[in-house]
Amino acid sequence: MDVHPSDLIDAAAEVLKPHVNGDRLFGDVGAALVSGSGSVFRGVCIDTGSGTGFCAEHSAIAAMVTAGEYRIRSITAVWRDDVGRLFVLPPCGRCREFIRQMDPANIDTKVVLGRDRIRPLSELLPEHEWPEPVDSYSSDTPGPAAPA
Repeated sequence: MDVHPSDLIDAAAEVLKPHVNGDRLFGDVGAALVSGSGSVFRGVCIDTGSGTGFCAEHSAIAAMVTAGEYRIRSITAVWRDDVGRLFVLPPCGRCREFIRQMDPANIDTKVVLGRDRIRPLSELLPEHEWPEPVDSYSSDTPGPAAPA
């Protein structure tokens, strides 16, 4: 099942239910993704003062993994301001890497950045491949000297 970017944005917006608890804020960012099977999974962010919170994309991905899936076809995250305007948020660097690590094919995940704006994860995470060595090493070659 393919989901139109606008429908994915709307699915993410449906889970927005901001809740303040002291200096903590829960649910002010929502995410939705389409898995490899075509299922839609959603999640919200949890911000904590101790740094143990997580992004909405992580929450949606956790729901997907709980269902036994790892491939992400498309994903988006949204936030609504105090006057009710809806914004699509690009994934942070941690989320980009998290998406990639779920499945090697996720480098081709379509990241929805607006109702008419989509980019593959590979464009948002350009240096994603393991680097080539800058020099060669063999067991016959002495290794680097130990630090003094």
